[in-house]
Amino acid sequence: MSSLYSRSKDLSSRSRKSLSDSPPSSPSPSTKTFRQDRVSRSDSSGVESPSDRLSARTGTYTRRENRLASLSKTDDNSASKDYKKLYEDALAENEKLKSRLDDSKLELTKIRSQLDRVAQEKEALEKKVSDMEEELKVLTELKSDNQRLKDENGALIRVISKLSK
Repeated sequence: MSSLYSRSKDLSSRSRKSLSDSPPSSPSPSTKTFRQDRVSRSDSSGVESPSDRLSARTGTYTRRENRLASLSKTDDNSASKDYKKLYEDALAENEKLKSRLDDSKLELTKIRSQLDRVAQEKEALEKKVSDMEEELKVLTELKSDNQRLKDENGALIRVISKLSK
């Protein structure tokens, strides 16, 4: 394995050398422009000083900021109108939702009061049913007592009729 490793190491170092040792191919137009920009930014010796790099960077940022500012200025009036319209639309939507919420709350209170009333009626009806069931028990007892008394009355009438003969 060490022999494979050393071979691959040799190959990679050779390929690196060959790439760096080979003469550059013809540069593309964008590469040429880039190089020209770098040369124009550098000082006469061909080496950029830190202050030159900083000023070039600052100039680039300034140009970018100016470009963005000009774009935002043109859209500023329309954007503020759009934001105002969006705000008004959102406000109107919120008002609609608030009124719907209030309506829903009102409906909920009505339904709750109806539910309470129905629950009270249910309790009253259950009490009435239980009272009627008790009355029914009393009535059945009275019927049975009445029947017993009729039977006794009939027996007494027979005894009196026998005694009177």
